Amino acid sequence: MTVAHDEPIREVLTPPPAKSLILPSTAPPLTVVEPRGGFRFADLGELWRYRELAYFLVLREMKLRYKQTILGVGWSLFQPVATALVFIVFIGWMGKTADGVPNYVLHVLLGVLPWTYFASALNNAGNSLVANERLVTKVYFPRLLLPLSNVGSATIDFAIALVLVAAVMLYTGVAPAWTIVFAPLAILLLAMLATGLGVMLSALIVAQRDFRYLLNFGVQLWMFATPCIYLGRHAVGPRGEQLLTLNPMYGIILTFRNLVLGYPMDAHSWQALGMASLTTITLLLAGLVYFRRVERTFADTI
Repeated sequence: MTVAHDEPIREVLTPPPAKSLILPSTAPPLTVVEPRGGFRFADLGELWRYRELAYFLVLREMKLRYKQTILGVGWSLFQPVATALVFIVFIGWMGKTADGVPNYVLHVLLGVLPWTYFASALNNAGNSLVANERLVTKVYFPRLLLPLSNVGSATIDFAIALVLVAAVMLYTGVAPAWTIVFAPLAILLLAMLATGLGVMLSALIVAQRDFRYLLNFGVQLWMFATPCIYLGRHAVGPRGEQLLTLNPMYGIILTFRNLVLGYPMDAHSWQALGMASLTTITLLLAGLVYFRRVERTFADTI
């Protein structure tokens, strides 16, 4: 459109279109917490939805454990080394029980490391709910993540401690056997055992604090009731070997050592592993069922 020069130009302001007064909802999705009755296992779908929280809980456990320490993660090496030295010096060299056990240092180390992992995971998982009382009573999230995060942080410590085994094997000139590729299966069984007992004890400690003291000295007694950590397998005699198959840690540690060093899995070793697997699966299922059954009462009784 052509406008003449002598015609005044008027600027017409067109108001912008009116915006909707309805703003998009930014509220988080509504979560309805209802009591659960009967026997139920872990809600895997819910645990997967909270996987990011699980990651940060594991990270938090690692940071709190080594906060304001000089050695930091070096404590994951110091504790098993100190325990192994006690067994090597006082039971092995001075007690002369190392006679007939090849590579006694590795023998003890490969028993102490999985035991330290199990004891740390069990203790921390068992006390996880009571130690996080404010979190349990104020915020909703799958409570099962607390004991699981403690097992996860103990697993990281164990992975770091395995560097010590590699160093000792390199120093002594002992090469790992090809069966070491199956060693993670023994560690998985160990983690399942720690998870089952840790989950069950965490719920029991919420209801009755006596289980906390039972856990503390029970783990120590259990270590000495697993002599394959610091003795040769045949040191307890044939009858003792049969009785030890009832101890799931005996079968797991014996299998782990055999796989790393290439010792043969005879009939007794398979029997011990079978009993350990059966006991582990039973305790894991029982722990998950009991935890889910009493989970709704945690906030009231803790």
